Amino acid sequence: MTGSRPFAPTDDDLSQCVRCGLCLEHCPTYAETRLETQSPRGRLYLIRAISDGVIEPTPNALGHLDSCLQCRNCEAVCPSGVPYGRIMEQARADALGRGAAPFSWRLRALFLREVIARPGRLRMFAAALRASQRVGLLSLAQRLRFVGTSATLAPRTRGQPFTDTGLIARPEGEERARVAMLSGCIMPLAYGDVHRATARVLARNGCAVSAPAAQGCCGALHAHNGDLDTARALARRNIDAFLNEAPDAIVVNSAGCAAAMKEYGDLLTGDAAYRDRAREMSALVKDVHEYLVGLPFEAPTETLDLSVTYQDPCHLAHAQRISAAPRQVLNAIPGLRLAEMEDADRCCGAAGVYSFTQAEMSIRLLDEKMLDALNTGADVIATANPGCLAQLEAGVRRGGGRARVRHVIELLDRAYSATGI
Repeated sequence: MTGSRPFAPTDDDLSQCVRCGLCLEHCPTYAETRLETQSPRGRLYLIRAISDGVIEPTPNALGHLDSCLQCRNCEAVCPSGVPYGRIMEQARADALGRGAAPFSWRLRALFLREVIARPGRLRMFAAALRASQRVGLLSLAQRLRFVGTSATLAPRTRGQPFTDTGLIARPEGEERARVAMLSGCIMPLAYGDVHRATARVLARNGCAVSAPAAQGCCGALHAHNGDLDTARALARRNIDAFLNEAPDAIVVNSAGCAAAMKEYGDLLTGDAAYRDRAREMSALVKDVHEYLVGLPFEAPTETLDLSVTYQDPCHLAHAQRISAAPRQVLNAIPGLRLAEMEDADRCCGAAGVYSFTQAEMSIRLLDEKMLDALNTGADVIATANPGCLAQLEAGVRRGGGRARVRHVIELLDRAYSATGI
């Protein structure tokens, strides 16, 4: 590797790993394969070896990095505080930047940059996907082996797309706060009903809710896949859009998006023009459950006679370290019985675009997750992230189960309005 620049992760970050191995059993891919190279410790060793010029960034070496879910479970349990998520993003960015990344990485980055980050193109793509699902084209293409197993994991839309901007909800009584809500990219197209439920719940709890028209994708998928330049551009757009509203808080109902936005300060630490504004915005970002518990929220009086099990989204439990708040919301609903599943915080296999790029591992993790969920006998599987919603719904379809999959906020909204789910 003479003459090539070193891998981007800093020595300070990498040197924090003391190779104690406490992360191993918390890593989903290591638990499945028992391979050191499929563990956080093994991947950090590979990154260090490439950085030091000991090995080349070969497709095999980079393949072990690509198979990482970036669930950050390892980060949450690491006694040394290794910033594993940041290291992995920087390593992938360097592989893309130096031209060492496989074609599949470059194609994925192109799709995320030119489709997911562009609202008009994304709407066209989503419409085509909905049409193909409606007439059964995806199922037919899979049976004919024109597409892989990952096609079965594509999200099925629920409700009409969410297109509202500006002031979208007012409280009936006293206004307690003015909040801005992230619409995002995939969430408003696939789960518009969740956004509408979120706005109603916030208004019920005294919030005037706005959805800034100038906002866009949070950039999480781009950062996770190494396209940090696009992630930074999207972050700047959102910083301008949200801070111009001067809200009391920025409320986010997508775990992955909130985690990324809370880290805008780190993402733009080298940008003199946006560094301080990024930190200002990150301080305003709240996961919706975190925000409601902090208000505190009004306990509903209507009963939901349901057994519910809760799946912790990785970027809520591990990146944001929020696990109690969603359960507090669920436990506040009269009649609802929370049945905890085994390994509730183990990744379901969604992990952004992982279900499409690593379909075999994604399905292995999904099948295990569904077994844990269905063993509770719950009527509803609740979660708090669009990727998890889509993955768990695919799991129900795969297994032919009857459990319904809902966002936690949808359940609270139903309890306020006394309607079915």
